[in-house]
Amino acid sequence: MGDYQRIYEQSIARPEEFWAEAARAIDWARPPEQILDASRPPFYRWFPDAELNTCFNAVDRHVANGRGDAVAVVYDSPVTGALRRYTYRELRDEVARAAGAFAALGVGRGDRVIVYLPMIPEAVITMLACARLGAVHSVVFGGFAPSELAARIDDARPTLVVSASCGIEPTRLVPYKPMLDEALRLAAHPPARCVIVQREQQRCDLVAGRDHDWADVVPGAAPADPVTVAATDPLYILYTSGTTGRPKGIVRDNGGHAVAMTWSMANVYDVGPGETMFTASDIGWAVGHSYTVYGPLLVGATSVLYEGKPVGTPDAGAFWRVVAEHGAKVVFTAPTAIRAIKKEDSAGTHLAKYDVGASLRALYLAGERLDPATYEWATSMLGVPVVDNWWQTETGWPIAANPLGLERLPVKAGSPSVPMPGYDVRVLDPAQAPADPGPTPAAGVELPAHTEGAIAIRLPLPPGTLPTLWGDDDRYVSSYLSTFDGYYLTGDGGYVDEDGYLYVLGRTDDVINVAGHRLSTGQLEAVLAAHPAVAECAVVGVADSFKGQVPRGLVVVKSGMDIDPAVLAGELVARVRAEIGPVASFKRVDVVAALPKTRSGKILRRTMREIADGRSPAIPSTIEDPAVLDALRPVLAPDPAT
Repeated sequence: MGDYQRIYEQSIARPEEFWAEAARAIDWARPPEQILDASRPPFYRWFPDAELNTCFNAVDRHVANGRGDAVAVVYDSPVTGALRRYTYRELRDEVARAAGAFAALGVGRGDRVIVYLPMIPEAVITMLACARLGAVHSVVFGGFAPSELAARIDDARPTLVVSASCGIEPTRLVPYKPMLDEALRLAAHPPARCVIVQREQQRCDLVAGRDHDWADVVPGAAPADPVTVAATDPLYILYTSGTTGRPKGIVRDNGGHAVAMTWSMANVYDVGPGETMFTASDIGWAVGHSYTVYGPLLVGATSVLYEGKPVGTPDAGAFWRVVAEHGAKVVFTAPTAIRAIKKEDSAGTHLAKYDVGASLRALYLAGERLDPATYEWATSMLGVPVVDNWWQTETGWPIAANPLGLERLPVKAGSPSVPMPGYDVRVLDPAQAPADPGPTPAAGVELPAHTEGAIAIRLPLPPGTLPTLWGDDDRYVSSYLSTFDGYYLTGDGGYVDEDGYLYVLGRTDDVINVAGHRLSTGQLEAVLAAHPAVAECAVVGVADSFKGQVPRGLVVVKSGMDIDPAVLAGELVARVRAEIGPVASFKRVDVVAALPKTRSGKILRRTMREIADGRSPAIPSTIEDPAVLDALRPVLAPDPAT
């Protein structure tokens, strides 16, 4: 039995023993005596009697342990040309002053602070300063529309908002302050005070009495010491993207989060003190929280804070420059970023300019399904393990991955590998669950290997995952726990194979029903993506009067590839017919310039499907470029014949 299997089985059979040992890596103000409180299912709490401060664990203890001169954060901004390194001592001092400034503005333990900032050092400093005070931060992706920001303000009811004058994109400035002003006008519960980082690229006007310039209040503030909080106290709220109506605030607690982040850094990502991790994710997303900010700092590693894009800042070699210049051991990004690089530089010309092999040991990808073609391209180009890891905003760290710090398992293309310790993953029969569960959840009927079903996780979830939703226990139960008794429903469908490898085929609403045959759009996309001319693709199921639904394909061709769209479409239809079969009824592929995505890189499949069905969907606030979707509307327009 390998290290992974032994440790995984221990975590499932004896979870309290397993997590008690993992908790020894944390400096506690009061160590836990009780590991799991299971007295009120389905509301489980980890380390209920323990106390700590997350900021102390992420910053101060490394200084106290003699590593104050080690680099904590590298700020690399190709959009401004800025480069700055913060040692752990420098970061501690900056954070302590920011915490002192926030405290002077009325922020205390349990208060909420909205963070509406671009990828600048002040964003990391603000998050840590909130943690230092025992306050609860809620990062809202910079550039979110005023109405969306206002909804989050009203749900969190913050004491303070920390924002900036602008964000910087490769081709434009994004004025944050006017959007913040409008959000505060719309909000029913606006805070009395804001702190604004004035960026030299575009300064803004401040509202007298409400707005404070960061440069005026932070540098001279009296440093604040870490405030001890309960392990079960919230560290942050992170609102899920694309919500309508009242936003859904994922809660992350202090103790379980610190333990899970520390364990995963060592055992999943194989990153430790003095090593560098480059996580190319905005802090507005869960990946940015977990593996740009907290994870690397909790273990004393160096984190790269990157204000740029995978391509266009200035070219498709941007990531590889960062790896080479800063000695990154691990890169963590989304598959869409690698597809963008592959589209612009499929031959690896830009990659060849940089010595990434001197430091790089692994590429981790998450956020959407990793198609085999992208996996194979990245593997062949980089010559290091390419690890697909699957998780959610709700879980905060991987549900499934290849745990390189424990044991390097064989890779199976198309699979994020195996469940991580603490996650008792099962594939359940969705047919056994009523359409409207009501007050009595169904019993979970487990499906055999290679049988598609609903992916669920047996309770209790491990530390670091959501204990509830902000201010709404009932919604937590109805959203995640009401379908199958004793299970958290992930909302994704898939299957496991005979070796226990998990295959995630997409959200359950991405399964289409063609004349009674259930087909995963992910399977169809894998066939399209394998064509040498295809940079990226999407398949959506559209209504059909005869078959119920039929799949439609949309593909983006690699840069520099000269191929007739009609010829490509014919080849792709033939490939699907050969590999999936005529049952797929796959007959239409459109070559398009780009696919509509969220800012985190997820393709807007549901939105495209609704347009193709003749509906007028609400456009998600997280969309990266609305013009891309507008350009696709004529292509997606329903066929009158169907």
